[in-house]
Amino acid sequence: MSLPILFSRPGLRSRWLALCLLLAGPVQAERLKDLATFQGVRYNPLLGYGLVVGLDGSGDQSPFTVQSVVNMLQQMGMSLPPGVNLQAKNVAGVMVTASLPAFVQTGQTLDVTVSSMGSAKSLRGGTLLMTPLKGADGQVYALAQGNVLVGGAGASGGGSKAQINHLNAGRISAGAIVERSVPTELGQGDYVTLELKDSDFGTASRVVEALNRRFGPATASAQNARVIQVQAPQQHDQRVAFLGALEALEVTPVQQAPKVVLNGRTGSIVMNQSVTIEACAVAHGNLSIVIGSSAEVSQPAPFSQGQTVVTTRTNIDIRQEAGQLMLLPRGVLLADVVKALNAIGASPQDLLAILQAMKAAGALRAEIEVI
Repeated sequence: MSLPILFSRPGLRSRWLALCLLLAGPVQAERLKDLATFQGVRYNPLLGYGLVVGLDGSGDQSPFTVQSVVNMLQQMGMSLPPGVNLQAKNVAGVMVTASLPAFVQTGQTLDVTVSSMGSAKSLRGGTLLMTPLKGADGQVYALAQGNVLVGGAGASGGGSKAQINHLNAGRISAGAIVERSVPTELGQGDYVTLELKDSDFGTASRVVEALNRRFGPATASAQNARVIQVQAPQQHDQRVAFLGALEALEVTPVQQAPKVVLNGRTGSIVMNQSVTIEACAVAHGNLSIVIGSSAEVSQPAPFSQGQTVVTTRTNIDIRQEAGQLMLLPRGVLLADVVKALNAIGASPQDLLAILQAMKAAGALRAEIEVI
């Protein structure tokens, strides 16, 4: 099982390196449940628009929010006089999202996420009014309502503002009741279909071998690098027991392909333990240019009838750190790569550029993905 190493803060790199040295090892067997899913067993996204009320003056005045309040009052038998300017500062228009799991039944509950659409400052302390949640087919599958729990906090006053975490999104645990279930057919006829989470011919072949060894010859056959067809009993109780034993079966997957994932926005870098490099030399040095300006006042001599003049002096300071050249031998593993890059004092942003340059030079034996 590959162990990803994360570089997000310079202070954590040495601890992640030590963890890599202690825990990195050969690929281990995993449950088939962790490697594959059953075709047709999936989540279904739900979406709805609703109103959150009871806010402490932190709502929004967006046109769609005001119109939604007017429509809601009309449905309840109340109509506003013409020309009335509704000031609903305690109401916010929100989008409500949830996931409908497979095999869920009518009356069960779901967790929902509530997110502000307009200019609301906070949803803290608000209550979501009854909101229909629809699927991609436009049908209502659940109804959401309840008190919104926001994990952040904030305060402002006198032109100052302090905020912890995010205030415009929250969750309602068990906040939706399922009104309609989605039929889920677990295979058709004598077969069920397994889908590997990652396409790999070697892993698919090993899964087929393990299934045929455990349940008998010709039980499973691979259709391609991802899809595996498995013969299963037709009786519902026998099929459930068979699939439970199938999920618990342990299979040793093929070692992951070497891959480096770069996040340019946060400076995070994730590598798996299969990453190696060819012989190369890496130089690291920082060039910084600091430009500063200061105002200087020129005063005329007494009784000279001159004028005071303000001038600006600009100072330019160029600093360059001493570059270091680090020789990396061929075929070293991830731990050696980490140790070498840390030795030359590379920050996460420097690592982004260094790894991309090593890939361009043909020295990095890994796929680079930028997210």
